[in-house]
Amino acid sequence: MRPEKASIVSDLSEKLNRSPFLLVTDYQHMKVDQFGELRNRLAPAGAEVRVVKNSFLKRAMADSGMPDVGDQLTGQTAIVMGENDVAPVAKILKLFAAEFKIAKLKIGVVDKAVLSTSDVEALAELPAREILLAQLLGLLLAPATRLVRVLNEPASAFARLLKAKGEKAEAEAPKTEAAATAVAEAKGEEAPVAEAKIEEAPAAEAKAETPAAAPTTETPTAEAPATEAPAAESTTGETPAENP
Repeated sequence: MRPEKASIVSDLSEKLNRSPFLLVTDYQHMKVDQFGELRNRLAPAGAEVRVVKNSFLKRAMADSGMPDVGDQLTGQTAIVMGENDVAPVAKILKLFAAEFKIAKLKIGVVDKAVLSTSDVEALAELPAREILLAQLLGLLLAPATRLVRVLNEPASAFARLLKAKGEKAEAEAPKTEAAATAVAEAKGEEAPVAEAKIEEAPAAEAKAETPAAAPTTETPTAEAPATEAPAAESTTGETPAENP
């Protein structure tokens, strides 16, 4: 192999070693401005597209330890490589092919595993790697989160109970104050009546202590001393002799 060709293969092998994926597309019927548009869309995703000869690509893949897909490297070939996640790149390539009806995907290699066209299109539907990692982290943390929630539930329930009781007490406070006011007013009205009853009590007691009027006593009629009847005269007509 001539030195210039060997240099191209060596450079391509280095890029394949740095890239976690390789997407092979059909370059046929692609215009220069369309190729530039695809390059501009891939740049923000950290990917690049370049046209290569199939022979150079076969040798570079063999040098980098990638699987042999030589039977599928036919026609005009453009490859897409990058150093970041493959999902956003696959999505860009899929949208570009649907929009311009060119750059049909031939085959894909991800982490040195061969993927079919349908596999690459499925990758295009996945969210970005950062989002997937966040979702995975959420799944891993879910049991711990549930455990913390279960542990905190009694304290939370107690706090809610205290809050409910406090709100109920605040709601009932005006009613209690109104009832107390009504009772106080009722007691205030009864007080003069009670005082009047208390004032009447001594008068009743005074009446009870006053002795009843002595009944009119009739002056007993002095009985005349009994008069002794004169001694009966002797039937003989003699005057009794006086004792000497």
